[in-house]
Amino acid sequence: MPPLVRRLILRSPSPLHRLSKPALFTSHRSHSTQLLSPQQQPPSSSSVSAAEVSHFNALASTWWDPHGPSRLLHLMNPLRHDFIASCLSQDASPPSTPDKHLRYLDVGCGGGIFAESAARLPATSSVTAIDPSPSVYCVALEHAKTDPSIRKTLTYHNTSIEDFPAPTTAADKYDILTLFEVIEHVKHPAPFLESCFPFVKPGGWIVLSTIARTWTSWLTTKVVAEDLVGVVPRGTHEWSQYINEEELREWFAKQREWGDARAVGVVYMPGIGWREVNGGERWGNYFFGVRKKEGL
Repeated sequence: MPPLVRRLILRSPSPLHRLSKPALFTSHRSHSTQLLSPQQQPPSSSSVSAAEVSHFNALASTWWDPHGPSRLLHLMNPLRHDFIASCLSQDASPPSTPDKHLRYLDVGCGGGIFAESAARLPATSSVTAIDPSPSVYCVALEHAKTDPSIRKTLTYHNTSIEDFPAPTTAADKYDILTLFEVIEHVKHPAPFLESCFPFVKPGGWIVLSTIARTWTSWLTTKVVAEDLVGVVPRGTHEWSQYINEEELREWFAKQREWGDARAVGVVYMPGIGWREVNGGERWGNYFFGVRKKEGL
């Protein structure tokens, strides 16, 4: 391990614990495609970074190219569904049975890779997908038009979670809130996660994927993936913003409404694709799920 990386790991505090909680925004803005142009500024909120939005705006046109910069996201998508299914299997009465219907809220949906695939599932009642990037939002909206079968199921909004109106009734809340490759890109992860809480119904799940903050992840995601191979666009990740699985688990353990946390590591194997790896959550990419307690 390079000495510099060793010192960074030992000294780097958890993004969840080192950030102070800013005042949450109270205004709610959700833009339609008729009122937006890619040059407009993103919604102003605690989790949205103008630099991050600019970075993903630049990738918008290639989002649906399975061989382009978003290739790894396309390849990971089946594992997202597998992990959600494993979370739902813990329920006493799994909502994936035919007589149940799932409501999804996909936060930071990007071009809609997961949102579209979720909208096609037989057990899905609705998918609401939000993203603060105007260009990526427009790409998602246009691509969804190519499949009439999801037109009534999938809805996009160009907004952040802080600026998206919270449900006013229990029936309007969601069974599954997803944060795929999102939390490592927000400025204030703890209040960002807290902003997600009101959207999940009791018994529902927050499901996310992110990257552990280790020397291995620095080597694989920054040096190899971005700098040497270029399979991920340079500047996509900031290693200091990665969050370790145990940090997430400990943070959620302090939130009285949440429990049943679970995680699984995944690794990308060139020529093969993404595979689950037991223990991989301790050093690289991983999925994490946590369930909102009922009866509180």
